[in-house]
Amino acid sequence: MTQVSQVSAPKTTIQLFGNNTVQKRFEELLGKKSQGFISSVLQTVNNSNLLQKAKPETILNAAVTAAALDLPINQNLGFAWIVPYKGNAQFQMGWKGYVQLALRTGQYSRINVTEVSANQFVSFNELTEEIDADFSIEGDGKVVGYIGYFRLINSFEKTVFWSRAKVEKHAKKYSQSYKRGQGVWAEGEDGFDAMAKKTVLKNMIAKWGIMSIEMQRSVLADQAVMTEEGSYQYADNVPDVNLEEENKEEEMRRILSHIEKCDTMDDVEILENSMPDMNPAIREALDNRVKMIKKGAKKK
Repeated sequence: MTQVSQVSAPKTTIQLFGNNTVQKRFEELLGKKSQGFISSVLQTVNNSNLLQKAKPETILNAAVTAAALDLPINQNLGFAWIVPYKGNAQFQMGWKGYVQLALRTGQYSRINVTEVSANQFVSFNELTEEIDADFSIEGDGKVVGYIGYFRLINSFEKTVFWSRAKVEKHAKKYSQSYKRGQGVWAEGEDGFDAMAKKTVLKNMIAKWGIMSIEMQRSVLADQAVMTEEGSYQYADNVPDVNLEEENKEEEMRRILSHIEKCDTMDDVEILENSMPDMNPAIREALDNRVKMIKKGAKKK
């Protein structure tokens, strides 16, 4: 596959996107949609004085990332953006982009994220994940928080609520753009709400959902400057999701799920043989399961 990052960058973004090698790459990724996609990227650049001054290769690599994920670059649609930052361009996911990638896995039966207004919200129990809110009435007044929810086809479900204060604290820690009053965060309440919903959804999926290859790539690329394809520089933010740790957590959940399904000592033996090197937490969970199996056998 042609690597567009190897193309020597002409002086302008228009010249770079007109390069035959670049055109071919987008055709490989998008087929007949490539020209329309390129036009939307160039229109985005033309509408932003700061993007016009950004390094063309960073605009290109942000666009290639969006194309590889098959997400349109359109401010009004909200799937993904190309955002200027200190003379470069960042790729930035929108909350609708995360929903789109989640649905493509075929593992989600339901997924949503929404604002919660003062007249709707009563309380949220973080332990039981029960929210007391009336969504049958139209939200009115100040937005007090954001709630994300998904249900997998295997019936596992997750509800997460972030107060507005928690979102602001997170943004101050991880986003320089927020602290400077720049980027999508600064585009009024609509911009703040869009970024807040993206933050809640991104963290919920990364910690509890199905992480496809596309989803992992989107998390890595989100808010990164790419001077070369696959090289992520987080000039604006500190990455708020550690994929290596998240994958370890996902593996732990998977193993614990298998342990819960052990009904006989034969099941336990098969599981033990498949995992010769168990960490203490898994060993403890398996020992507890053995006790339950033996206790059940005695009752019979």
